Amino acid sequence: MNYELAFSAASILAMIGWLVLLASPFYPKWSDRISGYLIPLILSVGYVALLALSPSHDGGGFGSLAQVMKLFSYPDALLAGWVHYLAFDLFIGAWQCRTARAEGMKFWLVIPCLALTFLVGPVGLLTFAVLRRGSLQLQTGNA
Repeated sequence: MNYELAFSAASILAMIGWLVLLASPFYPKWSDRISGYLIPLILSVGYVALLALSPSHDGGGFGSLAQVMKLFSYPDALLAGWVHYLAFDLFIGAWQCRTARAEGMKFWLVIPCLALTFLVGPVGLLTFAVLRRGSLQLQTGNA
């Protein structure tokens, strides 16, 4: 398997999903379909294929930090981990857009959350949770 090609293809596919999310105020249904489901599912199929086609790795696993380090020293396992991050972070970004839209949250508040979710996933999720709570409080007058 050409790991560089698979890495590039997965990364480009995910980037397309993120760009679609930035256009989500203009095309919400297409954004939901493409970035919220289609691309994460394609990445998930790739992830499953990587797991199925990967040989077992002696000493690698998830039981300790040393085992995880050993596991990710193999290119196929590292690529699978990367695809995992791409799929889940994009799915979370799409969820943020859907949730913000449904709750009347201004999109300009979501943009930094998307950037943070793209770069440092959990930080973006945390930022969205904080901004969402503040937005809801302002809307209901419970600030």
